[in-house]
Amino acid sequence: MRQIVLDTETTGLEAHLGHRLIEIGAVELVGRRPSGNHFHTYLNPERAIDEGAREVTGIQDEFLLDKPFFRDKVDEFLAYIKGAELIIHNAAFDVGFINAELARLGPQYGTVADHATVLDTLALARTMYPGQRNSLDALCKRLGVDNTHRDLHGGLLDAQLLADVYVAMTSGQVGLDFVFDAGADNNAANVLGDIVIHRRPVVLRATDEELELHARRLDALDKAAGGQSIWRKLEAEDTVH
Repeated sequence: MRQIVLDTETTGLEAHLGHRLIEIGAVELVGRRPSGNHFHTYLNPERAIDEGAREVTGIQDEFLLDKPFFRDKVDEFLAYIKGAELIIHNAAFDVGFINAELARLGPQYGTVADHATVLDTLALARTMYPGQRNSLDALCKRLGVDNTHRDLHGGLLDAQLLADVYVAMTSGQVGLDFVFDAGADNNAANVLGDIVIHRRPVVLRATDEELELHARRLDALDKAAGGQSIWRKLEAEDTVH
């Protein structure tokens, strides 16, 4: 299967308010391995970058003045993603911005769903690690992916990190496919469609350190309850059974 791990940077957070793409970075995986076929471009957004976006990316308005417009790169980009599965963290954000750029160029370009399917690693992470932080940095730490060189957000760097995170998240499986229906409604609210889970997720066991912290927490609950807490009783029943 040909997969494209993709990340974008933008002038701000709201595509519907006219914010634009300023960077696209993408890494191709073939058979879950990097092929060396990357796509990367900075883009002239034809507007100023919000202060918050400048702080996160380190990209300045002046740097983008001589960069290509999205319309100059659209054919190359669509050819690159054609027929692939796009792997994106918080896919609604990136797909929404790309669709907004495509819409500016005319209906002949369609939407992302007309060119590729989408897998959202944030939705995958929330299912695998419920109740935990699932940002890219948090996943790197949890899965042992080195992100010490990530001082700022960058399209290609983040795509490379996400590729490592995705492979680590789904290793040991026959395959866990979170596939978004390409035929779903393509407005911003429903851009991802319906999730279809084909196979069983990896079961993660608590580490010795986590078990020790859990025991300490139960000790504190027992003390607060003035006796054995419900969690201790449940553990005792599990031991008996």
